[in-house]
Amino acid sequence: MYPDKIFYEPAVLDYELGRQMREKFAQVPWIPIESHNRIEQLRKNKNQKFARMKRHLIIGVRKSLKYTPNHKVSDFLVPYTSSGCSAMCLYCYLVCNYNKCSYLRLFVNREQMMDKLIKTATHSEKDLVFEIGSNSDLVLENTITQNLEWTIEEFGKSKKGFLTFPTKFDMVEPLLSLNHRGRIVLRMSVNPHEIIRRIEFGTSSLTSRIDALNRMSDAGYKVGLLIAPIVLVDNWRELYKQLIEQLSDQISENAKKQLFIEIIFMTYSYVHRAINKEAFPKAIELFDNALMTGRGRGKYCYREDIRAVGEQFLREQLAQKLNNVPILYVV
Repeated sequence: MYPDKIFYEPAVLDYELGRQMREKFAQVPWIPIESHNRIEQLRKNKNQKFARMKRHLIIGVRKSLKYTPNHKVSDFLVPYTSSGCSAMCLYCYLVCNYNKCSYLRLFVNREQMMDKLIKTATHSEKDLVFEIGSNSDLVLENTITQNLEWTIEEFGKSKKGFLTFPTKFDMVEPLLSLNHRGRIVLRMSVNPHEIIRRIEFGTSSLTSRIDALNRMSDAGYKVGLLIAPIVLVDNWRELYKQLIEQLSDQISENAKKQLFIEIIFMTYSYVHRAINKEAFPKAIELFDNALMTGRGRGKYCYREDIRAVGEQFLREQLAQKLNNVPILYVV
């Protein structure tokens, strides 16, 4: 990603990373703002401008460092060095949270965030797991900031705790030689090739994601598999059957020894529908009135009976092809 313009809080230039970004993108227009959360000229843009807004980069100082308890693959969800993304997945929950403003935001006070991570890990009686990628894709962000490389090296100084993050990208080469000390867990998000092509715009291919997973495993990283979100398009059974067969065939034996699986069904919203219809008028319609029901506050999810059929199918296919890999949860 090379941004077309940068909106920045002036305070970011008081930080080393902010000054690095200023030098790196010196040829790009820099536009001062009061807050990364309130850029009114962008919020007022029409939905058709959504894809163009994804080319913007917003740089600020993260104010809230409050951890949120989590009980899936981590102990806490941690506000970290970025939120948003330059990719354009049609179902992205950040679009719902930020309306059109799900562009990539970078936060330069990484030393403050790392200090809290290490202190929290050190003072805990047990090894805590911190999810640092719940609001962004850190592998993608790393291509701009090298923050993930910095994070892995710095957290390597901690004697306790684990960091985990999901990704839809394959740019892991800079991570392979780092001293991660076995305390980093990469979870590769996958979907059938057709869904990636038609719905997960701007992300890495399925084959590239599997290759990246294998390379990270070979480099000693802990790895997991996130089959998400499950999108029940017309031929979903055949697509997910093919996906699981491909995963079985192409994931290395080394990776399979430690692999775990998370499964998440898609949720959707009025906000998504409005933006997608205007920004991507030729894209697939993800809302299906025959399969979905309301979930409160303008959101949709698959009906419980439909979801149960999908879960049973996926469990059966995984039992046939990846029977030794544990499924941590299905939601």
